Amino acid sequence: MTTGKELASRELTLRSVVLGALLTVVFTAANVYLGLRIGLTFATSIPAAVISMAVLRLLPGATIKENNIVQTIASAAGTLSAIVFVLPGLIMVGWWSGFPYWQSVSVIAIGGILGVMYSVPLRRALVSGSDLPYPEGVAAAEVLKVGAGEGGAEENRRGLAAVVLGSVLSVVYPLLGKLKLVAEGAKTIIPVGAGGTSLSAGLSLALLGVGHLVGLAVGLSMLVGIVISFGALLPLYTATGAPAGTDLADFIGDVFVHKIRFIGVGTISLAAVWTLLKVIGPIVRGIAAAIAADRTRKGGGMGSLDLTERDLPIGIVGGTIALLMVPIAILLSGFATGGPVSATGIGIAVLYVLIAGVIIASVCGYMAGLIGASNSPVSGIGILAVLGISLILVALFGRSGGGSDTKALVAFALFVTSIVFGVATISNDNLQDLKTGQLVGATPWRQQVALILGVVFGALVIPPILSLLNSTFGFQGAPGLLPNGGKDALAAPQAALISAIAQGVLGGNLDWSLIGLGAAIGAVVIVIDEILRKTGKGSLPPLAVGMGMYLPMAVTAVVVIGAITGHVYNTWAARQPRAEFAERMGVLTATGLIVGDGLFNIAYAGAVGATNNADILAITSESAWTTPVGIVVFVGFIAFAYRRMVRAAQG
Repeated sequence: MTTGKELASRELTLRSVVLGALLTVVFTAANVYLGLRIGLTFATSIPAAVISMAVLRLLPGATIKENNIVQTIASAAGTLSAIVFVLPGLIMVGWWSGFPYWQSVSVIAIGGILGVMYSVPLRRALVSGSDLPYPEGVAAAEVLKVGAGEGGAEENRRGLAAVVLGSVLSVVYPLLGKLKLVAEGAKTIIPVGAGGTSLSAGLSLALLGVGHLVGLAVGLSMLVGIVISFGALLPLYTATGAPAGTDLADFIGDVFVHKIRFIGVGTISLAAVWTLLKVIGPIVRGIAAAIAADRTRKGGGMGSLDLTERDLPIGIVGGTIALLMVPIAILLSGFATGGPVSATGIGIAVLYVLIAGVIIASVCGYMAGLIGASNSPVSGIGILAVLGISLILVALFGRSGGGSDTKALVAFALFVTSIVFGVATISNDNLQDLKTGQLVGATPWRQQVALILGVVFGALVIPPILSLLNSTFGFQGAPGLLPNGGKDALAAPQAALISAIAQGVLGGNLDWSLIGLGAAIGAVVIVIDEILRKTGKGSLPPLAVGMGMYLPMAVTAVVVIGAITGHVYNTWAARQPRAEFAERMGVLTATGLIVGDGLFNIAYAGAVGATNNADILAITSESAWTTPVGIVVFVGFIAFAYRRMVRAAQG
């Protein structure tokens, strides 16, 4: 019989922690840069699993669970880098000129650890007790299983070949893009009367892989959101035509950012509330199960529980959450010194973090399970969080219409949102990791400890990277002189949007009608979804519709294509003699598409950061032919991947 000590030596080991910490530096740096430059981050769990297997297989006694710990640490830290969607706002509004190290570390670490703690009871509700697909969690588990040699030798050989094939294809295409030989996206403007709309698609095989994994219902729901935003709302809100001297394409883009996305926020908001109401029962049952498991543990020791049910004890979870409210209060008090926020306001803000954290962890965990951490609109959750605290501050202190008090309140709202956003980013990732752990037989409490370690490592690394990028590039819209005259300033689009919302609410100029319209659309979608479910005719997940409305079409269009092609393939696979194996070949190839893209982006971001040259790989300049050539090559890669997938499943 294997002892607990022997299990620990194979799972949460020193070398797995060290390797996870080293990968944290690389992945976090890449995600911070990409998040500030283009407003997107990528899930790091699968690339971390691939690298971990390559390294640990050189050492004796490596196990699948040990590799799982490495990817857990690295993915937690990499996901936490999404804090760049909020924190730079404090520089953009002129409150900070840099990132105070220990203050920044504390905000990031406390929010992240709270996210881990809130996720513990959610594991039973949303992972082991639900049928959510968790596309990236399942994909990571498949990668780990292939690396560990589970299954027959021939099946694993084919499985590994499928991952390698997908990885190579998803490295080659973006490489061609960075060389400027093909386009990395396609976009066109369609005039509609005096206004118009846009059609776009990022030519990303990783997005195609995600679509394959999330399934048809989510993909078609996102398509509905795309049609609402780009087929109806954009033409409507641009019908007056572009202002004099403004290009139509720029006008359409501006309307999408400042109007359509806010409508999407309204839809996501109502869908999030509805989702919470639907999952609150499982959440309560999950907490009750965690309490029951704690009683069992106390009565018979940890050994009385199944290995895969051994979470951190609920008493430690609750005590940690309560204890963390103390440093939060101290942080907020120090930040608010000299401003209009009173002790009462600080107390209410702490209570807001406590309550909003529970809600946001539940919603983000559900969204990650539905569509994956990479494509979950966590920035939309950040918008909800800043709306909530801004409205509370308005109720407490009113609107001054400008001046130093308003600036201080805006900064305080962003600071509180940074803590809550840490909860959002980690809960968005944690349940995905815990799904991977469930599928490979990991011990939950060890993985939860690894998640905390990942948060700590990420919190220590993110502020100096932010400081470096701020001093090297600066942020668009920040007051004062920017490096190089602002020529290379980082857009930090989400931070700019969230800052604008705080300023709009506290300054009294936010257009609430847009959010109200989005909520009304969300209500209609919810009714349709319930009717479809009750009549057995499918589903229309409201959050997925909201994602399709809120996210740029460049992100969502290829996810939809992937969902449709994946459904066609899975329908074919279900008719094969070895249906389960055939479907697994599809999952592994799609996984490879995500792996390769992630690894390439890490290498590319490192090269750009070292040289400050975004065109470091370019051997020519963009031209009119790169887009049609790119589309042909991209479609060819898809056809080749699925053809090989079919052959592997049949052979």
